[in-house]
Amino acid sequence: MSTALAIVIVIAIIVIAFAAWMFVDKRRTQRLRTQFGSEYDRMVQASGRKQAETELEHRTKRVQKFQIRKLSTEEQERFAGAWRREQAHFVDDPRSAVENADRLVGEVMRARGYPLGEFELRAADLSVDHPRVIENYRIAHEIAVRDSRGEASTEDLRRAMVAYRALFEDLLEEHVLDHQEVRR
Repeated sequence: MSTALAIVIVIAIIVIAFAAWMFVDKRRTQRLRTQFGSEYDRMVQASGRKQAETELEHRTKRVQKFQIRKLSTEEQERFAGAWRREQAHFVDDPRSAVENADRLVGEVMRARGYPLGEFELRAADLSVDHPRVIENYRIAHEIAVRDSRGEASTEDLRRAMVAYRALFEDLLEEHVLDHQEVRR
């Protein structure tokens, strides 16, 4: 075999390997973007694509180790009833209702099998299975933190309750209010 032919073969192998790597990398990005949605975009903006993708894959592997389970019908009903009470309580004491909504979300997370650590870790864990509503959790938490400093208005607290409810319903896998209840 001539030297020129050997060089062409080596270059062809390098080009094919590079193209295969690019294809696999692009598929990884598409898979993560589809799985995580806006959380993917938030992470990429914060830390760059490669670091974000590495972190999202790490989250996925971490959550796969959990014993996540569906709630029983009785648990769903009990939690939905507790939520309806907190939502009704909002009229009389919005601050307390928001605090209790956060606590109730934590109880549902624990019942489903998610560990309860600091907020960012909880949000990261939830983003794997509940990416559509994780931004709601971040919004509600941020409002709750501002409220603890006396910086949240009643309208902010209402937004927090709406955001907590979206996450709560996704975790519960059930709507907690039907249309007739909303009209009352």
